[in-house]
Amino acid sequence: MTEETSQPSVEDVSEKDWLELELEEAFDETLEVELSEPMMTTALRKLYRQHHPQDMQRRPYFQELLKLQTELIRLQYWVEQTGQKVLVIFEGRDAAGKGGVIKRITQRLNPRVCRVVALAKPSDRERTQWYFQRYVQHLPAGGEIVLFDRSWYNRAGVERVMGFATPDQVEQFFRDTPEFERMLVRSGIHLLKYWFSITDEEQQLRFMMRIHDPMKQWKLSPMDLQSRVRWEEYTKAKEDMFERTNIPEAPWYIVQGNDKKRQRLNCIAHLLSKIPYYDVDREKVDLPDRVFNPDYERKVLSTGLYVPNKY
Repeated sequence: MTEETSQPSVEDVSEKDWLELELEEAFDETLEVELSEPMMTTALRKLYRQHHPQDMQRRPYFQELLKLQTELIRLQYWVEQTGQKVLVIFEGRDAAGKGGVIKRITQRLNPRVCRVVALAKPSDRERTQWYFQRYVQHLPAGGEIVLFDRSWYNRAGVERVMGFATPDQVEQFFRDTPEFERMLVRSGIHLLKYWFSITDEEQQLRFMMRIHDPMKQWKLSPMDLQSRVRWEEYTKAKEDMFERTNIPEAPWYIVQGNDKKRQRLNCIAHLLSKIPYYDVDREKVDLPDRVFNPDYERKVLSTGLYVPNKY
């Protein structure tokens, strides 16, 4: 096909055609998962499918996901043009699906508007600071959406259970957090807090999949493995966290996570329902005509500059 061959215009592509094209692209992601499955043992793969007989089918899942992602783009335009500030906190059990939801939220959004914050353990200097200080610098400015993949609630969970924080520090955290979050809300930040919940059996299965899948082993850390040993301690810490930090200005929302597809759709739909966004006017974009200069001659570049066509 030459450059002069006519191409269908945007007007010629119906909404149905667009959906089919997007579904085709989305199915590629599923295919990647299927191709990686042989890395797991046959027994483990069979076990996983036995535990998820009612999982949502792919096509309806992707159809709903694309609709929700379209709404997320509307939300993005609203945030950007009105200067709103949105902060979403994702907490939960290890392997509960936080990363999967975050990936689907950010997948089609502008990374200059929507960004993810996933902080490493605090440095020696940060340990001497006010506890919330290292998080404050990542809060959204006007026109931004910020997603915290774990947050200051580390103190109520892993730091408490693993002994990285003293009982006095944990108590101070519980006293300070409600007022800190009320300050954020009073400053105009739309604050949402999600806890991703899975069963003991589901976490064990997902950990086994990570252990046997070389492409997922990086997701396992010594802290993750300890969360299996200390399941009940984490449960008690979670219950205390809900009791002490579930405030009207910033309530907790629990996302059931055993079914990954439904988990993602439910969380995104809920997020959209909690933010009062609306359609904003946008300038119509028209593709300008290409300018041709009859005196311009394109230079021949060295073949060494090109990536080899290996595939």
